[in-house]
Amino acid sequence: MGYEIERKFLVRGDYKSHSFKSFPIKQGYLSVSGLSVIRVRVRGNEAFITVKSASKDGAIRRHEWEYAIPVEDAVEMLGLCENTVVEKTRHLVEYGGHTFEVDEFHGDNQGLVIAEIELEDEDEPFERPGWLGEEVTGQVRYYNSYLSRHPYKEWTEGRINPPR
Repeated sequence: MGYEIERKFLVRGDYKSHSFKSFPIKQGYLSVSGLSVIRVRVRGNEAFITVKSASKDGAIRRHEWEYAIPVEDAVEMLGLCENTVVEKTRHLVEYGGHTFEVDEFHGDNQGLVIAEIELEDEDEPFERPGWLGEEVTGQVRYYNSYLSRHPYKEWTEGRINPPR
């Protein structure tokens, strides 16, 4: 059984100058329920379909299964997604023996930058770079599946009041 142990943070300051690799990502959601999400993602010249269990409030561990699929299939599946396709550039940054994945969002989510770190254990210690801001782990509004339905631009324009 696959698991993901992940913590999320807002980003403040310069992380790009420390990035060793960057690539575009487009992802959409074929299903979002109270129990799980099914995501299709095109990352550079690769594509994946992923099933994740829903996140319980504040939890950093959840089930995850990810499988490579043909890019052409993924592009077609993105057309089946009911909500906004999330577009972002992912920057990989090594720090303190870990790799941070920093997502710079585009389109309707422009202006939002989130860093994620995957850990081996829920209590695993890690060093925090100076550009790492407030922790938002478990806050639903920062999940990509939420952003596909309630883009960041709606938050900043005051059209909705996102959950805390």
